[in-house]
Amino acid sequence: MRELFVARKSEFNSGDRRIVVNDHGREVGVFSQDEGYYAYSNYCLHSGGPACEGLMINRVQEVLGPGKIFEGEIFSDDVHFVCPWHGFEYDLKTGECVGNRQLKLRKYDVIERDGDIYVVA
Repeated sequence: MRELFVARKSEFNSGDRRIVVNDHGREVGVFSQDEGYYAYSNYCLHSGGPACEGLMINRVQEVLGPGKIFEGEIFSDDVHFVCPWHGFEYDLKTGECVGNRQLKLRKYDVIERDGDIYVVA
């Protein structure tokens, strides 16, 4: 594996993503979120779709009142990204499939150096 240029840090804002391709033709999705960087295989574990290219959404969290009675829903600070083919959701910080936490996308290291962002893939 080698370092692949992703973007200039100044041009890669929170909420942005880039898809890069390594020497073997494998696509890697690189995300910038809240001063952190995350990189995962762009191959959905369900049907091989482009896992990193769909919507990015905050997790919906149930609000329970006294007696564990449902009172509504709110958006949490946790972010998911959704494969556009069939809606499989992945946790941005872990790469875990939200519907089955035993399934996890391959994670790649992200390096920040001299104002540039690289992924090791």
